[in-house]
Amino acid sequence: MDLCNLSEKLCFFTACFAHFILFMRNFVLEIIRIKMKKIVFATNNRHKIEEVKALLAARGEDVSERYEVLSLADIGCHDDIPETADSFIGNARQKAMYVKEHYGYDCFADDSGLEVTALNMQPGVFSARYAKNCSDGDFLETVKGVSVDEANIALLMRNMEGKTDRSAQFRTVICLLLDGEEHIFEGICRGEITTICSGSQGFGYDPVFQPEGYNQTFADQPLALKNSISHRGKAVARLIDYLSVCKS
Repeated sequence: MDLCNLSEKLCFFTACFAHFILFMRNFVLEIIRIKMKKIVFATNNRHKIEEVKALLAARGEDVSERYEVLSLADIGCHDDIPETADSFIGNARQKAMYVKEHYGYDCFADDSGLEVTALNMQPGVFSARYAKNCSDGDFLETVKGVSVDEANIALLMRNMEGKTDRSAQFRTVICLLLDGEEHIFEGICRGEITTICSGSQGFGYDPVFQPEGYNQTFADQPLALKNSISHRGKAVARLIDYLSVCKS
């Protein structure tokens, strides 16, 4: 037999076999994906999605094999979901129920905020729109053209002037709607408000919040470290613990 012809046939069959193996691998992965239960994280906040996905990848191996976490964009939801409750749990429940009622998916939603002792636990549920709700015209003039986060921090730092008690805490509440049942998970991270901004990581008030036991702000810390100690990290860990044993 012609050795060149035999070699060509072997190469052909090897290539066909490799393509077959790749096809079967992709086929199996697609079957697994189809069988996974879809659950929506009801947020448009890119930073929150990145944090949660990192936590799922690092600590939720069992969950990642059973659940496919979708963003609002993944389900075509670009609505301005209302957050009109006066508590974290109320806002989280409101967002989760909106997605369930309008899109039909099981989902979880969170509401988070900063609670500062010297400010009577404000800004609290108004953390994301702290500066927007300010009625001081002179202050608003000073923050024209800056980002929402920068304006919020500027107002916080102004309100903290002269305060000796700088203790504060971040709080996250997650509402999970799964198979017709509601489950609530909470995480708290205590710390203090710094006197200056520091760091370029994270978002929101991270540059001025220093967690207990650390000499860095959240914005100074790598994402993996922040996730391991943050309010959202703790709440999501409890969510993952529940999903890992849930028989859904």
